[in-house]
Amino acid sequence: MLASIVSALLCGMRGYSGITDWVHSQPKESWYWLGFTRRPPKLGAFRDLLIALPAGALEDAVEQWVAQLLDDDSISTEEDAPLQAVAMDGKTLRGTLAKHQRAIHLLSLLDQRTGYTLRQLQVDGKTNEHKAALELLKTMVLKGRVVTGDAMFCQRDLCQQIIDQGGHYFFEVKDNQPDLRESIEAEFQSAFSPLQRTPAA
Repeated sequence: MLASIVSALLCGMRGYSGITDWVHSQPKESWYWLGFTRRPPKLGAFRDLLIALPAGALEDAVEQWVAQLLDDDSISTEEDAPLQAVAMDGKTLRGTLAKHQRAIHLLSLLDQRTGYTLRQLQVDGKTNEHKAALELLKTMVLKGRVVTGDAMFCQRDLCQQIIDQGGHYFFEVKDNQPDLRESIEAEFQSAFSPLQRTPAA
């Protein structure tokens, strides 16, 4: 059943109905290949399985599978080697809003070349993505990688942690950090000679 769920998700299906419809629309030969010896179960069985399945155990298994596909050992640590880009982004899960509770919000690290999710962490309702990022990055080797993200992650402690872990970063700077923006813009202004300065009137 898990193989069927993964296959359906890889084909773009979302939700219990989509997964069930995809499985039942496959030819019988595919059912046997997926491990079914008779007609696949209905929606309720897939739903019950996913609810009962420990999320942490499933994430660990998928994480190990993705690591094998990406072959982390192939990431070069040579100074002149191309860096592997990793995008850091947060998303609120649709359909998770409950009464008197916030919707589930996840912070993820994605491999930009393949789109695989390398790591993810649920952002606690009492904190924010910036603080969660500090914890999430501790779980990953950053040497040979460049972490990208939006202006939310342009924080001194986060940037320093990435450097300390041997990685690189590329974050956006917006108008809500005027001093930093002005300093960066000043670095890219054309140089001039003091002799070319216009005398004061």
